[in-house]
Order: sequence, then structure tokens, then C-alpha cells
Amino acid sequence: MVMVDGVPFAPEITMTKPLALLGHGITDIEIHFLQIKYNAIGIYLEKEKIVDHLGNWKGKKGTLLAEDDSFFEALVSAPMEKYFKVVVIKEIKGSQYGVQLESSVRDRLVAVDRYEEEEEEALEKIAEFFQTKYFKKDSVITFYFPVASCTAEITFATEEKRSENGGGKCQRCADDPKMVPGGSRAVSPTTVKSLADNIGALLSQ
Repeated sequence: MVMVDGVPFAPEITMTKPLALLGHGITDIEIHFLQIKYNAIGIYLEKEKIVDHLGNWKGKKGTLLAEDDSFFEALVSAPMEKYFKVVVIKEIKGSQYGVQLESSVRDRLVAVDRYEEEEEEALEKIAEFFQTKYFKKDSVITFYFPVASCTAEITFATEEKRSENGGGKCQRCADDPKMVPGGSRAVSPTTVKSLADNIGALLSQ
């Protein structure tokens, strides 16, 4: 197991194909020099497809990849399965998480002029899914992007309740692995750095 701030993540999972843990980190915020950690994140991808579709970045170091928007655009457009796992560290209301996620994704889509009625409806549906949930410590939210579909399948589970499915049906809402998982701004620099470093290492083999 790979430990991410005390939270265990399997090094590999299997959906329709084996997916490797290629990125992990946390979402946090610092208030008056006090670090508050919200979630631990794991990003699972197909190793073989990574090498096949990101050859243009062969030999680039992770520090460069982490700042390269075109690299991430190529990553998310690659025809492969993607699976994000978010484990709650600090308890939060599901309604808060849903609003934060909706706001962050909306702002990013508006910034690139890609926010239309379809995206608005999809984000509202996602926020509604989280509305009645309460994220206790160790609750798990997953975002799964099948290779044959451009939409996200969202699930939520706690120790007491079995997994519940949500309907994320917005292609553009899933266009950036730096955007989907997370809390306040739905961005985790530690996860982005880990993802870039690991993929950079893969491409240098």
C-alpha cells in the first residue's frame, strides 16, 4: 500500500483494465501558519497508454511537466481509463464540498469560454448529489472516467453506508485532472507534482 498522509492507497486497481497509482497528494489550506488537511487523493491511470500518447514529452522532468498546460491537456484527452479516489481527512458537509466543486469547475470553464447550459445542468446535478451527504473522516469519493465515455461516474461511500452512485454527465467538467478532485479550490499541488514526477519517470524509461 502507498500511504498518503496516513491514508492507504492500493498501488494498482482494476476497472476494465489494471490502473496504476501515478499521482497522489492532499488538499489543504494554511491559516495563521496552521496547516489544515481536507482530503487525500489518488489518481489511477493506464501506464501503457501514458507512454503511447505522451511521447512528445519524453525526457522532460516532472518540474517542467507540472507547469505545462499542454501536457495535462494531452493527458486528459488520451483515450484511457482514469480513476480518481478522494479520501476525507477532515469532516465536512457534502453540501459544502458540492458547492466548492461546482464553483471551481464552473470558474475554470467560464475562463476558457466553455460553460454552457449543458455544463450548468451537469454541475447542478453533481452538487445535488452531494447535498444530503456528510463526509465523515475516511469517507471515500471516486470519479471514474471510462475509456468509451467522456462523462464521469461519481460514487460516495462511508463505513456505515455502501457506495452510492451519482450522475456526472458533463464531458467538459472532467477535462482536467487538476480540477476534479479536491476541496476548496479542487486543486492539489502535491498531487499535480506527484503525477508529473511519476509520468516523467515513466516517459524517461
